[in-house]
Amino acid sequence: MAPLPAPGPDEAFFWTSGSDGRLRFLRCRACGTFLHPPSPRCPRCLSADVQPEPVTGTGTVQSFTFVAGAADAPPDVVAWIGFPEQDDLRMTARLVGVAPADAAIGMAVTVEFEEHEDVHLPVFRAAGGPADRRRADT
Repeated sequence: MAPLPAPGPDEAFFWTSGSDGRLRFLRCRACGTFLHPPSPRCPRCLSADVQPEPVTGTGTVQSFTFVAGAADAPPDVVAWIGFPEQDDLRMTARLVGVAPADAAIGMAVTVEFEEHEDVHLPVFRAAGGPADRRRADT
């Protein structure tokens, strides 16, 4: 297991908000922009009026890679997930329940949380059938 994040005041909400099963990002109340990674100011309008807001928790794999783990285990699949709430809202997270050979760009995913002490790590699992997906080997 990798070390757990040590959240500061600007991102503590992100690492604990999964306790209720909801993924949250900061959102600017002045212009409506979602911010990730968390920042005390909106990068678009520079407002400091940002608050955590829940999102659907569904997304699409836009890119992925493999990260070696234990010698006797398959590699982890780490993906760049895009969210429907905003074209440029993305995060990097581990895919769970997805074999490396089954990882695909365009795969629909949904958030789950792994609880470790008071940190809730967002991870993603394949959601339903893939619509328009390209496998890594094509």
